[in-house]
Amino acid sequence: MTRQLISSGSEFETKIGYSRAVVDGDFVFVSGTTGYNYDTMSISDDVVEQADQCFKNIDNVLKEAGSSIQDIVRVTYVLPKREDFEPCWPVLNKWLGEVRPACMVFVAGLLSDDMKIEVEVTARKSK
Repeated sequence: MTRQLISSGSEFETKIGYSRAVVDGDFVFVSGTTGYNYDTMSISDDVVEQADQCFKNIDNVLKEAGSSIQDIVRVTYVLPKREDFEPCWPVLNKWLGEVRPACMVFVAGLLSDDMKIEVEVTARKSK
């Protein structure tokens, strides 16, 4: 089995010791991903916009790994505020409504007050 480490170039990957994603055999494990927009180097104040940006970021790394949104088999959401989850549902359905992976939701603090949602996924490699 081939193992591939994918980096976003973030200094935290080196400091903390993790990869943006790990491809191991037929699976792609994507680290917790926030709504940070790497094109503008900013993060929206709006949780719904952050949720959409999370999936744009995930989509990019999955493509680099030889996978896609359609190959996601598991998703985990972490939000600091329980009441922020339901407003995100239309965005989550837009990205995963046809895919329907296994799902888990946690309410917990994130590393920065600017972060309103973090999303972790596991996908299979596209055949």
